[in-house]
Amino acid sequence: MTLALRPLTLDDTAAVHRWACLPEACRYQVWGPNTYEQTQAYVREAVAARPERLVFGVLVDGELVGSAELRLHGRSTGEIAYVVHPRRWGQGIATAAARELVRMGFEDHGRHRVFATCDPRNVASAAVLLKIGMRYEGRMRGTAFVRDGWRDSDLYAILASD
Repeated sequence: MTLALRPLTLDDTAAVHRWACLPEACRYQVWGPNTYEQTQAYVREAVAARPERLVFGVLVDGELVGSAELRLHGRSTGEIAYVVHPRRWGQGIATAAARELVRMGFEDHGRHRVFATCDPRNVASAAVLLKIGMRYEGRMRGTAFVRDGWRDSDLYAILASD
């Protein structure tokens, strides 16, 4: 398996929609399931994003199977996020993409700290964050409204010195 991250493009809309419309892909997210128009809007926003928001397509053997994002906060902190098509879950794709985002945060952007949050019910995402060396830092209560109500967010982070 060859994994690569590359900037998302407008031509990726149909591929992104293949997972963005699926309830299982967005179960723990504040977005979705998307209509095609909502996916188009997301991709347009991602492509036109400010320089501190880096949005990538996740390619496996040339096929776009997910997206990954690195947000740069201030001068020292980065935040990562990722989503992978459910038919590709359990193959190490999210782990590899997250690991690359952390590498970019430290090596390419000189960050001191990189963090991520996830819904406490999303045990697979929490496992990815621990696998890439992040530490659990705590639970933030009522941080996001999703379809089933207010959710908490678990905070994970890694320092450049870790």
